[in-house]
Amino acid sequence: MQIEKFKIEISEKSLDALRRRVGQTRWPGSIDAAGWADGTSLAFMRELAEYWHRGYDWRAHEARLNLMPQYVADIDGFRIHFVHVKGSGPSPVPIIMTHGWPGSFLEMENIIPLLTNPGAHGGNPDDAFDLVIPSLPGFAFSSAPKASGTSPFEIADLWQKLMKGLGYSKFGAQGGDIGAAVSSWLAFRFPEVVTGIHLNYIPGSFSPPTGDGLPTLTDAEKQFKLVAAEWADKEGAYAHMQGTKPQTLAYGLSDSPVGLAAWIIEKFRSWSDCEGNVLDVFSMDTLLTEVSLYWFSGSLDASFRIYKESRAHPLTFARGERVLPPLAVSHFAKELPQPPRSWVERVYNVVKWTEHDRGGHFAAMERPSELAADIRSHFRDLR
Repeated sequence: MQIEKFKIEISEKSLDALRRRVGQTRWPGSIDAAGWADGTSLAFMRELAEYWHRGYDWRAHEARLNLMPQYVADIDGFRIHFVHVKGSGPSPVPIIMTHGWPGSFLEMENIIPLLTNPGAHGGNPDDAFDLVIPSLPGFAFSSAPKASGTSPFEIADLWQKLMKGLGYSKFGAQGGDIGAAVSSWLAFRFPEVVTGIHLNYIPGSFSPPTGDGLPTLTDAEKQFKLVAAEWADKEGAYAHMQGTKPQTLAYGLSDSPVGLAAWIIEKFRSWSDCEGNVLDVFSMDTLLTEVSLYWFSGSLDASFRIYKESRAHPLTFARGERVLPPLAVSHFAKELPQPPRSWVERVYNVVKWTEHDRGGHFAAMERPSELAADIRSHFRDLR
């Protein structure tokens, strides 16, 4: 496997084109410019666009991101971008952390030092990790698939080849959102090399076997299915669009940076523990850096299409199938609807389940200390 060092270098031409497009935005109307009930607030987006056009400094954030050791690896026709940080401790455990949508490797920026150098952040040096954070195919600086058939199931194979190429014969896996599905498939497909998994989200497509001869649904499981269906009806339009007609969506959002920002930021507000004010949790700079990574990727179609790929290969299991490596779950209070532990235990080997009274879907960004503590605790028992 060929591995090369990588440095983010967005051309001045690309930056100028982005500023020009932001400045030339054709704005929609709104019957409630300040409100979010119909989608992303027009007043908020006007404020964001003004800052994006005249105040936001991509170069400063590019320089900061380039402080992270980044690489690209050629794996099965993909050029996979990843961050690789060695741990500071007597015996760091390798772990691969996978982001989701609408996130990126940026999600993990604040948790990296807590996991790789816990001794410098109030933790035990014995809990250190070697951390590998890849960008999903078509996200950020990873190349996009050239044909259909790249779901989290197939990405798991890419990830185990990446870890093997880095010299790790055994490793742990962690993820949320799409990253939770990739980590689950890693553990299911390669239990001989995955020592354990930690998830801060149980994928919506997860479906254990049920029926004759298997335990009947508990009241909590029945209630979860009702709540999840209600949420999908009220909040799931984005997933249905990306999971059925991603190409149609990609035309508009590949052409309008403000449209892309509205599509993404509405999720950061809805899915985080922000009490309705997204800027209480994420700064404008953080939001715009995240959106800019999607814009500069040039492969929005792929970042949307992974939902269609996931629909074609959901996280479902047949009777008798098990995810064998030990699983720990961190459940944050404002996460999307999540199943009870009993539902997960039908397939996974759940050994820890931790409830948190704050935090949402973007746990590594919102509550990095709590998430890092849970990850360290789980793998401490598996060393």
